Amino acid sequence: MITIEDALDVLDRVLQQDRLTHLQEVVFRCAWEGMTYEQIATAEDYDPDYIKLVGAQLWQLLSDRLGQRVTKSNFRVALRQFTQVDRPKVSTISQTLADWGEAVDVSGFCGRIQELALLDRALTEEQCRFVTILGMGGIGKTVLSVKLARQVEGRFEAVIWRSLQDAPPLDVILSDWIPFLSRQQETELPDTVDGKLARLMHYLRSSRCLLILDNVESILEIGDRAGHYPIGYESYGELFRRIGETVHQSCLVLTSREKPKEVAALEGQFVRSIRLEGLDTTEAGEFLKPKRLEASSKTFQRFINLYGGNPLALKIAASTIQDLFDSDVGEFLTQGTAVFGGISDLLDEQFDRLSDLEQQIMYWIAIDRDGASLSELADDLVPTIPKRQLIEALASLARRPIVEKRGSKFTQQPVVMEYVIDRFIDQIYQEFCSESFQLLMSHALIKATVEDHIRDRQIRMIMQPLIDRLTAPTHCHTDLEDKLKNVLVKLRQHYGCAPGYAAGNILNLLCCLKTDLTNYDFSDLAVWQAQLQGVNLHQVNFANADLKKSVFSETLGNVWSVAFSPDGATLAASDTAGTIHLWNVLDGQKILTCDGHQHWVCEIAFSPDGNFIVSASGDNTIKIWSAKTGGCLRTLTEHQDWVISIAVSPTAPILASSGADRTIRLWDLNTGKPLRVLEGHQHWICKIAFSPDGQTIASGSDDRTIKLWDVKTGDCLKTIEGHTNTVRCVAFSPDGTMLASSSEDATIKLWEIETSHCIRTLAGHLNQVRCVNFSPDGTLLLSGSFDETIKLWDLASGKCLRTLQQHRGIVRSAIFSPTGNMIASGSADQSVRLWHTQTGECCKTLQGYTNFVLSVEFSFDNQYLATTSTDQTVNLWDSQTGTCVSSFYGHENWVWTVAFSPDDQLLASGSFDYTIRVWERSTNQCLKVLRGHTNWVWSVAFSPNGTTLASGSFDQTIRLWNPNTGECLHILAAQSRIWSIAYSPDGEFLASGEENHLIHLWNPHTGQCLQTLQGHTHRVMSIAFSADGKRLVSGSEDGTVRIWDLKSGQCESVFQSGDRIMSVAFSENSHYIASGGVNQTVKVWDLKSGDCQILRGHLDSIWSVKFDRDSSILASGSEDQTVRLWNVETGECVKILQKPQPYDGMNITNVSGITNAQKTTLKALGAIDVY
Repeated sequence: MITIEDALDVLDRVLQQDRLTHLQEVVFRCAWEGMTYEQIATAEDYDPDYIKLVGAQLWQLLSDRLGQRVTKSNFRVALRQFTQVDRPKVSTISQTLADWGEAVDVSGFCGRIQELALLDRALTEEQCRFVTILGMGGIGKTVLSVKLARQVEGRFEAVIWRSLQDAPPLDVILSDWIPFLSRQQETELPDTVDGKLARLMHYLRSSRCLLILDNVESILEIGDRAGHYPIGYESYGELFRRIGETVHQSCLVLTSREKPKEVAALEGQFVRSIRLEGLDTTEAGEFLKPKRLEASSKTFQRFINLYGGNPLALKIAASTIQDLFDSDVGEFLTQGTAVFGGISDLLDEQFDRLSDLEQQIMYWIAIDRDGASLSELADDLVPTIPKRQLIEALASLARRPIVEKRGSKFTQQPVVMEYVIDRFIDQIYQEFCSESFQLLMSHALIKATVEDHIRDRQIRMIMQPLIDRLTAPTHCHTDLEDKLKNVLVKLRQHYGCAPGYAAGNILNLLCCLKTDLTNYDFSDLAVWQAQLQGVNLHQVNFANADLKKSVFSETLGNVWSVAFSPDGATLAASDTAGTIHLWNVLDGQKILTCDGHQHWVCEIAFSPDGNFIVSASGDNTIKIWSAKTGGCLRTLTEHQDWVISIAVSPTAPILASSGADRTIRLWDLNTGKPLRVLEGHQHWICKIAFSPDGQTIASGSDDRTIKLWDVKTGDCLKTIEGHTNTVRCVAFSPDGTMLASSSEDATIKLWEIETSHCIRTLAGHLNQVRCVNFSPDGTLLLSGSFDETIKLWDLASGKCLRTLQQHRGIVRSAIFSPTGNMIASGSADQSVRLWHTQTGECCKTLQGYTNFVLSVEFSFDNQYLATTSTDQTVNLWDSQTGTCVSSFYGHENWVWTVAFSPDDQLLASGSFDYTIRVWERSTNQCLKVLRGHTNWVWSVAFSPNGTTLASGSFDQTIRLWNPNTGECLHILAAQSRIWSIAYSPDGEFLASGEENHLIHLWNPHTGQCLQTLQGHTHRVMSIAFSADGKRLVSGSEDGTVRIWDLKSGQCESVFQSGDRIMSVAFSENSHYIASGGVNQTVKVWDLKSGDCQILRGHLDSIWSVKFDRDSSILASGSEDQTVRLWNVETGECVKILQKPQPYDGMNITNVSGITNAQKTTLKALGAIDVY
């Protein structure tokens, strides 16, 4: 007997790409259990009529696919019959690689037999390289292009169908096409469009590909210059020219209302165009058959001729005949309707007949671009209306040809959507002219809460055209800015804080204009749907404002870990600020934050019941938090070094942790009691994971091995070898039979657990693979890499299905949602992104902002102070006035270190992007980019004569460079990660502080290691020479500062700091040493008296301290985003340097529409609340 799961499996295979919507599946499951529509509606909190509508559409869909009538009463029998008779047919799949994008369903296609035959022959027999389908709007170009592509699909190796309706730049299209055509092998793309075009042509020559671009008129100019391109879209002409002129074995098909000029110039043997005319009487009769119109043959012929056989025009007119003339075509014709002169005439007539509510809905559907659901429309409409009234209006619209139903969403044909948007923009423009705002108040120009790619379309298709119209003919932004300011005053006078979108629309327009918003006043207004991520709002007044549905920047550092709650409703992320953030997945609203760690939070996980969040940190602790309140319930402190990974057993209250102390520790999750310590790895244990049955733990280590452990006994069951570098991640398959591992060797390996046999190695990433995870159904694998990409792999074939590329920093964490339909990722670009698994589209970005100060350095003339930070910049400050005089841009990740050349003419900076940059101080110009390191660059130093630049990296090497030529002169191979380097004042020694607790002294000329200083019991974070070169100071995470006599190699002094040391410095007069660390204080020791002066003021960890050249001022840089200048003699803080935060001085007094957690975030970014 067939079960419900068997039935759903059959539906998946029958429907293929057209999977059931969530609500359709709910109706199907409930109907399977024998529930009535009324019972389903009650259980799911829907209107019964709407559930009946969903049910009717579901049974019709199944009828179409199964080839027999399916109803609520017979669907079980129909499915059972299908499994017995036709199962082999639906399991057959094409070998063609196809991406159909938003291609329409052509199952009801009819007619166009001759055109299809002509196009089929052109593409296959005649090997045309470039074919254009021309015709007026509504003539059927889109559906014909899809039908053609479906028909010839099997004769091409790859097929891509894309719509240009929203006018994407060519760079976006090429960045989408090339990875797909390369089967995800080429994801590192050229920076220029020309370079990308060259790569596209390579694939069109090497493979037989079919590319279809629909709605090409969207990227052509409007007006007299038909066939030409507006500014920014000229590169499409180059694409068309290359495809038409160059010899290759592929074909590009365009659909357009106008002929691009390249088509006109190239037409010949291999470049063709076909102009699509209207349907003939027979085809039109078949097309309109469902309308059941009444007419004689002669009358019907007149009707078809009247509208030139245009399918959309016929469909719209037929709807009018049904509604107003009782389906009588003859009666309609006797009314003297004007001869068809354009679709807009018919649409005007249709739109004007709509009720006010129906018109409002039409505008919202067009704004939403990808369709709007019942619940979305109910949430958008202002004022709010009863649900039944909305359902009735939608039912009325659904009976008209200007609205289509796709799944649970209502949408419009491209021609209709274009008409509605044009009408919408015109109405908004008229409102600005009359200063009477109705649509501006009731509708959003863009929506901050929609998926990213949809908002990008809204900006291109609505916001920017409106700005162009409002600024014509001068295109002067200043005049428009003044006008928008005046509108704000009128809104406050006439509307106040009444619900609506007008103030949010004004703010979004100003943002689009890139207006300086300092001191703008939005107080006492409803500021809805304002997209304010990455926008500076200095001294903006939002007092008493309603900020509903507006989106702001987050206080995110580099993201180390992301995790979904077990129900998928909450997304958590941890970062380098030591914070855990929780958001509502549905609307992206911040729920709460968990603060308490003193270092980076390396990994987080939810407990299986969702009540707890567990976190592992570089502060050597594990914390257990309440997922409801954000309160810390327990802190576990047995680890002796960074805790890098944690995992919660799926079957028992057991927590496992691992870290840099080379141990795995098991804990009772409920009590925090230590249970067992597992030892065996020889280096950092980077990742641990429980098997699905909770009996086994897998671990991946810096020692390049994977180990499997018995949870009950703690025994190591087996050691798996195969990777050639650090094993960064391990994950069990859902059935527990397979293990995936990812490594710094840039590969992913799949292992059979029983035999330890490597089943497959997946290669494709260009750098270390930081994370790997299985989909819940075990069919897909997800990986995130230092190459800034996420890859989705098919486990059965080992092929990369898709590469997700929008992150601009290394991807440390990527996971599937519990249902597998979404992916969450976290990156060093300070963002968390949500993606659709099926399409790879980024649907939401949570963009963070932090500006930790990581390094400080005085120039040799004491005139300047250079600082580096997490915003990827080097900043130069006037050390006397505290003014930031210049900034250096170019690094693509945190800039950790900076150094002046001895003549102060050059600056060198080292970054987590693995590069060193050499800058000319006076011009801010980047003179050289030094590449060669394969991991983070933590420290740089010029030799005293300025001829050599040294750099130390986590790749366990020190490189010596010629700063003028960029040549790498020597590579010194260490045995551990390099945290700090320093030249002796005479240039004869180079010292390195290392991960292995040692300090090495090198001869920089020969590369020979001359001396090893031992004594620290933890990694050596910072070193500095005395001015006479006889002594060296070092600071370590063991909490001590040591002074070494370099002649004897002995430690002559030890100073206890009480907490981990991040930075040390020697004063130029050798009288003082200073240290900074995680306890937020700077300590200055007088070496003559032994007195210690403690300087307090910083609010977070201190990463760098440095004396000026005359030893009178000490600079300290902190995670609190400030640099403090201290008087060394008095200990007084004489100056605080800080770059403005995005929301400095923004007034959020008595705001509404945002959560308390969001208010806390805004305050952390500079906002103020005067109460």
